[in-house]
Amino acid sequence: MTSVTIVGAGLGGLTLARVLHLNGIAGTVYEADPSPEARTQGGQLDIHEHNGQVALEAAGLLDEFHAIIHEGGQASRVLDLNGNVLLEEPDHGTGGRPEVLRGDLRRILLEALPPETVKWGKKLSSVQALGDGRHELIFADGSSVHSELLVGADGAWSKVRPLLSAAQPDYVGATFIETYLYDADNRHPAAAAAVGSGGLFVPTPGKGIFAHREAGGVLHSYIQLHCTAEWVAGIDFNDSATALAQVAAEFDGWAPALTALITDADTAPAPRMIHALPDEHRWDRIAGVTLLGDAAHLMAPSGEGANLAMLDGAELAKAIASHPGDIEAALSVYEEAMFSRSAAEASDARQILDLCLGESAPFGLVHFLTGALGKQDFESDPS
Repeated sequence: MTSVTIVGAGLGGLTLARVLHLNGIAGTVYEADPSPEARTQGGQLDIHEHNGQVALEAAGLLDEFHAIIHEGGQASRVLDLNGNVLLEEPDHGTGGRPEVLRGDLRRILLEALPPETVKWGKKLSSVQALGDGRHELIFADGSSVHSELLVGADGAWSKVRPLLSAAQPDYVGATFIETYLYDADNRHPAAAAAVGSGGLFVPTPGKGIFAHREAGGVLHSYIQLHCTAEWVAGIDFNDSATALAQVAAEFDGWAPALTALITDADTAPAPRMIHALPDEHRWDRIAGVTLLGDAAHLMAPSGEGANLAMLDGAELAKAIASHPGDIEAALSVYEEAMFSRSAAEASDARQILDLCLGESAPFGLVHFLTGALGKQDFESDPS
């Protein structure tokens, strides 16, 4: 059986490794981070019944998943810029998109893998085709390995993608500026009350404030702006106070409980410029290599990115296991299904971004969430 070389220890790459392991197939993951704790893993994710939970079931981790759910996190509310409630949806515990922290989800996947599956501190520098579907991976530390089957699970700026496609992510014209407030119920009560018990959406044309309540009284916000790359570059985000003041100035006149998510931030603001690949990104079959997750179909945040990455990993592993001795057939089956579902989700992601920041905001988003445009659950974590 072909061994599988996976670049990237994100949710998709780890799901692939786990489902391969359950099917008795060797997989090794190479990750640039020096350790699992080297950096924070982003915010809260809603994991959907039809894709993310399907992947976790294939990975045999549903019990572990249920143990890390943030109870009450499915609640959501939409406010206008004055703080008036336009839509309130409580968490009744019956929804199909429970919320978990990305870091907790990654942890249960890592804990489910045999020791030494993940090779840490292996930043990929380049890849060279050797012929017959084999590749040489050269790492920044000077080491190298040869692959029989190479999977790029290495995100937006994938080093594996150029083997298959010349496509590069383009800036979509929106930037999310990430902030945190800690011990919010005690230290930031007005902002905590505005956010409520789950997700907060305050969309207007061209700008919006979006936040999640996380466990332990944490408010994790994404301040969304339609802006040029030059505008972002003109802010010195190393000077937190000045950067926060510049961002807050874009929300002059908004309710103080909302702008406190910017002005009262307990962390330095972190800009996340949103990039995307073409909606129908695909490639011709090239022997011995494929992609999953953002490496294959980077799109604007819509609540589907992590779910799709995990489903990609699970489906790829199942395709490999069901085609012993014919890896190219397995990759063809996987890619055709992946191309179709990712193209549909990428189109939806553009619609959701427009509902949040386009001319119809906030009422277009309210109608969307209440079903007038087709009920869709989404979150704002771009990491």
